[in-house]
Amino acid sequence: MNGIKIRGTGRDVPGRIVTNRDLEKIVDTSDQWITSRTGIQARRHCGEGEHISSITAAAARRALEDACVTPDQIGACIVATATPETLVPSTACSLQRDLGLLQDIPCFDLNAACTGFLFALHTMECLLNASPRKFGLVVGAENLSRVINWEDRGTCILFGDGAGAAVVECREGWPSISAVLGCHGNSELLRLPGPGAEEPCVLSMEGTKVFKFAVEAVPWCVDQVLNRTGRTVEDVDFFVFHQANARIIDLAVRKYHIPAEKYYKNIQEYGNTSAASIPLVLSELRQQGKIGPGSRVLAVGFGGGLTWGGCLIEFA
Repeated sequence: MNGIKIRGTGRDVPGRIVTNRDLEKIVDTSDQWITSRTGIQARRHCGEGEHISSITAAAARRALEDACVTPDQIGACIVATATPETLVPSTACSLQRDLGLLQDIPCFDLNAACTGFLFALHTMECLLNASPRKFGLVVGAENLSRVINWEDRGTCILFGDGAGAAVVECREGWPSISAVLGCHGNSELLRLPGPGAEEPCVLSMEGTKVFKFAVEAVPWCVDQVLNRTGRTVEDVDFFVFHQANARIIDLAVRKYHIPAEKYYKNIQEYGNTSAASIPLVLSELRQQGKIGPGSRVLAVGFGGGLTWGGCLIEFA
């Protein structure tokens, strides 16, 4: 199977900034408590006139521009999200309309919670191998502020909204991203009911247990990707971890002795944006010039489902 590389990235976040000080006025918490336990100082929430469809489209347009790819060159479009504006049409179908993508290509949403972007990248790699068009659009986007339980101080402090996009290209001879993906059905540790459930559509989470799951899943994914690709930590130019908790990232950094110039955290600014987390980081790193053509990035995600995954992404 031919592999894919990232050709361009883009991102968009809502204009409304919600700080820890703002949350102190709503729930029984403090800036010091939130920062010390999560690393989060602020997050973005959609305000009036902002929706997941608008931030998704903005991120996708920027990725297309960055990649110098036109909408008619796209062979497939996947939006990774757990918080679509509508179930039907999907966010990806709305994006097809908004961007003017061709009508004879697959466009669909994919829900693997916070690991969604990596699931979508692997799915796109498979799709482009069977497509005459060799560019694909992959977006991770969430509007988590609309499903927050503001009476649960353990979860309402964590989540933010945003969208990150990547245009990928498939070519003969390019290496596979060697995705390692998995899931374990569990509706107790992290749950977001759907429209058919007889309960409110708000997030609930067993934070301590999810933390324990994450600190085990991250190194497992790193090891599996390195073993599958025959690479070492030194061969990787950058490590991108799902931005769920700064302490989880710090534990992985210490375990693998990753130097400061090889990893990045933006959780302090955006909070946990679920499927948008990894592509937001990729877009910021590319804009800052920390990654670019030839860069090799090991990305790891984990989230509700429970889901986990890792892959080795190269930039064209």
